[in-house]
Amino acid sequence: MAFPEFFSRVPTITLRDPLAELLGAAEGGLIEYGFADAVRLAGHACPTVAGAWLTSVRALRALYGDEIPVRGNIVVALHESVDSGVAGVIASIATLLTGAAGDGGFKGLGGQHVRRGLLRFGVSGSVGMTFTRLDTHAAVNGNFRANLIAADPRLGELLPAVVHGMASSAENTLFGELWQDRVKRILIDHGDDPAVVELRRIQP
Repeated sequence: MAFPEFFSRVPTITLRDPLAELLGAAEGGLIEYGFADAVRLAGHACPTVAGAWLTSVRALRALYGDEIPVRGNIVVALHESVDSGVAGVIASIATLLTGAAGDGGFKGLGGQHVRRGLLRFGVSGSVGMTFTRLDTHAAVNGNFRANLIAADPRLGELLPAVVHGMASSAENTLFGELWQDRVKRILIDHGDDPAVVELRRIQP
């Protein structure tokens, strides 16, 4: 399986999942996630997936500082409804990293390690995603501003031919390269840009 080279340059994040530790799935409950895991989940890499990854990772780091973030200890709330635009894709990446799930999530063991109900849609009061720790109630809102990283204008020119199956092999290849170039610029060139992912602490 060959992913674009820059995937390996996106910083990973290590989380501690007490449920994984309890069930013997990961020593110490420690699991490392990379951007390629988000791509495997979504089935593609696009600005939405990249933005959801960056927002989730940066919010977790803001909430935990030097501590290892605890998977399953986070409530994720989205302003958009579940059937709005790409909200479902964004939420799936947040779920990958935080464990937060909707009605179909894990019900827990003996009242512990519950993941169901930790992912919420249509929550008013803020844009983007809000991440809240269950233990301290500290919260961070993250808003990804994709418009700050413009797409190559050639993408728009190629798109009609590509989606209608009329593009040449060379045009299809160029389209993919230009598409991933924008993803790379989001993750590599602007991975720590506070203007691209706006973080705002919310008082509990």
